[in-house]
Amino acid sequence: MNIFASDIDRLADFYSRLLDLEEIVESRTPLYRGFRCGGASLGFSAMDAYEILALQRPEGQGERNVITFDVDDQAEVRRLVAAASSMGASILKEPFETYYGWYQAVLRDPEGNAFRLNFPGKAA
Repeated sequence: MNIFASDIDRLADFYSRLLDLEEIVESRTPLYRGFRCGGASLGFSAMDAYEILALQRPEGQGERNVITFDVDDQAEVRRLVAAASSMGASILKEPFETYYGWYQAVLRDPEGNAFRLNFPGKAA
């Protein structure tokens, strides 16, 4: 899960201290802080990340979370994008290599929630 925040340092610090989360240091950028959270990851993005992900910045209350699902490789990202699209999802951003070296796509599920399919690494 990814939570947008106007102050990512403050919000990341709150959750990491509250839940004793381990930071994924290699993913840290000025716009992002990521943490291991059991079998999932929890991330915090600066508001400027809306543009990078091709999402609309909300006015007041609105879209402030993006759920991220990690997969085993780039081919699985592409396969799942096609499957999700055929099941009614909208593709917001086709699979791409992120500025921090991961490979992902951004979609909106049939209910309108934004989510990412993500390979957290480079192709072998």
